Amino acid sequence: MITTDFVPGSPCWIDLGAPDVAATAAFYGSVFGWDFRPMGGDAGEYGTFELDGKTIGGIGPLTEEGARSAWMIYFHTRDADAATRAVEAAGGTVRVAPVDADGEGRMAQFSDPQGGQFAVWQPGRHKGMEAADQPGALCWTELYTTDAAAAKEFYGGLFGWRTSDVPLPGGGGTYSLITPQGQGEERMQGGLMQLPTDALALTGGRPYWHPVFAVENCDATVAKVTRNEGSVQMGPEDAEDVGRLAVCVDPSGADFVVLTPVATPA
Repeated sequence: MITTDFVPGSPCWIDLGAPDVAATAAFYGSVFGWDFRPMGGDAGEYGTFELDGKTIGGIGPLTEEGARSAWMIYFHTRDADAATRAVEAAGGTVRVAPVDADGEGRMAQFSDPQGGQFAVWQPGRHKGMEAADQPGALCWTELYTTDAAAAKEFYGGLFGWRTSDVPLPGGGGTYSLITPQGQGEERMQGGLMQLPTDALALTGGRPYWHPVFAVENCDATVAKVTRNEGSVQMGPEDAEDVGRLAVCVDPSGADFVVLTPVATPA
């Protein structure tokens, strides 16, 4: 369960790099009912997505030459500079060195040793997303990696995450569930799964993180995705004890998952 009372290593923000901010914002507005709010001023084209008046993420133009459109997941940290040193010491790469965001906070972006891109956020005035674990908001995070053991060692050392392994149905391998340091299972926030390079076609074989958004009706949401020129990589399908889900791709190539969680007994 992802919450907005952030602890070190928990997801606290997401944003999307897009080749056409206006068109991409319109797509997500049609799919999830999000409102786009341009920040203006020094922020350029960057703006935020809101749902029922609560900020749930951001969107801005692609800033790296040759970069693909993708969602970036930010994890809460109390010290972005210390996190940067820890990433480098563990064999990761600093893509964007720690930088202040006009008093809103301090951020840095990295790649893990296998190439998976992620970021950290040290809050200032801006604490992070204002809604989570509800329809239309982030409810899970997921890493597809080429080396699960190495990923668990890297992120465990950086954030103190605890992982627990569960077998995938049909002998499909192992899925590792992620819980923040010092938290109970009710705060489980995501998972990681090892896949062969040829299964990571979106990134040319490089590991990547993607967000999972809760929705009330997976099939209806998938219909909105395809109706608005997005596509579906997998599903909709039922996952035992999880819910009904689909892996989707927006018109610019950024992937995300939609999930109607299994009903919790009252």
